[in-house]
Amino acid sequence: MKYSLCTISFRHQLISFTDIVQFAYENGFEGIELWGTHAQNLYMQEYETTERELNCLKDKTLEITMISDYLDISLSADFEKTIEKCEQLAMLANWFKTNKIRTFAGKKGSADFSQQERQEYVNRIRMICELFAQHNMYVLLETHPNTLTDTLPSTLELLGEVDHPNLKINLDFLHIWESGADPVDSFQRLRPWIQHYHFKNISSADYLHVFEPNNVYAAAGSRTGMVPLFEGIVNYDEIIQEVRDTDHFASLEWFGHNAKEILREEMKVLTNRNLVVVTS
Repeated sequence: MKYSLCTISFRHQLISFTDIVQFAYENGFEGIELWGTHAQNLYMQEYETTERELNCLKDKTLEITMISDYLDISLSADFEKTIEKCEQLAMLANWFKTNKIRTFAGKKGSADFSQQERQEYVNRIRMICELFAQHNMYVLLETHPNTLTDTLPSTLELLGEVDHPNLKINLDFLHIWESGADPVDSFQRLRPWIQHYHFKNISSADYLHVFEPNNVYAAAGSRTGMVPLFEGIVNYDEIIQEVRDTDHFASLEWFGHNAKEILREEMKVLTNRNLVVVTS
């Protein structure tokens, strides 16, 4: 397993892509998960500078692990525009030399879907997978509240319903725990589809609401309860022991304040824990 940082951690800071790459390199990260908005802006506004930086990534043992965006598959959406966005993301992914696109399976909980509505979503997800398959790319649905992948049973059912080889899972361990499922058991059952992990933690279940998108994106949103991995309620020692021998990236998805300081310290702690496991 390798670690990546998320550019969304710096969403409210004035920091360049060049600075993020250098920070990742200096602190032992091997990957950068690129927020879709950042990917688009770098392509449109900083093309030449970004191109030079991308050409240097390999020398720094870095890569763009995934572009994380949102593809609207709701029945009220103009699906033609969603398909256009897919084509745009495929172009961006090719430029950034990644083959993974992260998205969400809708905007409401699985229990709120009628069977007919769910089938329509299944059809749309399959169409999106087929489009990205033409570019040799994968669609990663994130396990997340208020989506069709908000519980382990619904996630497994959805994977079977879509039944496409280019549909994969970004396993967010906090959110799968939030659903009431055991994180390690969820990993074992979803393992054939997993291509990426999200690592984050919370001090108490009372504060899980701080990860709701509207709060996360708000510069003045609450960050109460957001804590480093080994200071929260989800047992990451147990999780890392289970997944450490896999080939996937785990992104440290820090949404709180002081991103550089927290991520720097997280990597020190993760490195020390890994050394203890290896030498003991």
